[in-house]
Amino acid sequence: MPVEIDRPREGVVQLTLNRPDQLNALDAGTVAELTTVFAEIGTDPSCRVVILTGAGRGFCAGLDLAHYDDEPHPPARQRHPIDGLTRQRQIANLAVSLHQLPQPVIAAINGPAAGGGLALALASDIRMASTSALFAVGFIRAGFSACDIGLSWLLPRIVGTGRAHELMLTGRRCSAEEAYRIGLVTHLVDPAELLEAAYAEAAEIMLNPPFSVEMTKQGMWASVENPSFVGAVEFENRQQILTALTEDRDEATRAFLEKRPPVYQRY
Repeated sequence: MPVEIDRPREGVVQLTLNRPDQLNALDAGTVAELTTVFAEIGTDPSCRVVILTGAGRGFCAGLDLAHYDDEPHPPARQRHPIDGLTRQRQIANLAVSLHQLPQPVIAAINGPAAGGGLALALASDIRMASTSALFAVGFIRAGFSACDIGLSWLLPRIVGTGRAHELMLTGRRCSAEEAYRIGLVTHLVDPAELLEAAYAEAAEIMLNPPFSVEMTKQGMWASVENPSFVGAVEFENRQQILTALTEDRDEATRAFLEKRPPVYQRY
């Protein structure tokens, strides 16, 4: 299977891209399976945190240009543009679907993340990298625009426009150490400790009420997209009232006062 689904901890769903011989490059089967899996996870109340990682020594090397669907294709200029756009949207929607999951997504980046792989990492909410990770936009080195799969929107918001322009215009590699220094990733750990670090981060998130976590993720991204400070505050006001009315909010307070772990019902 191109995507392995595991539940290593209660509340955690781990998705492992599983084409290690191709550094987990995205082919048609992987794109289709990820599309289905993201849709299923988004409505799974037992899933509180998603961890995305890669099998073997790579996270995701981007699109498998050599064997995307193992069918012969005419040169790009001979293809119908509508067919090309349909395929492009299928691939790009992976980043949109991942970004829109109600659960927080932790990208555990264990190796090279290039092109579409970098896009999946950026569409996640938290990025943790092993010291063996590498990052590259990739598209521009293959003759395409570097603006693809959401990178032109995500990368400047994460590392700033100046650094994003330099990385996208050159297409050069970025080491794990540089990625940590510029804020592309928030954690840098030894390869053998990466998944345990991701599980620990997930456990920290799950100390909070599920609905509060969902509202916080939604509110954070809405504020990034909202150019109005007043508009963002008004959105926050409504989130506070919604979360205040839940039983889990009462449980969080009781657990804090009683010095015990909370037991949430997601209501």
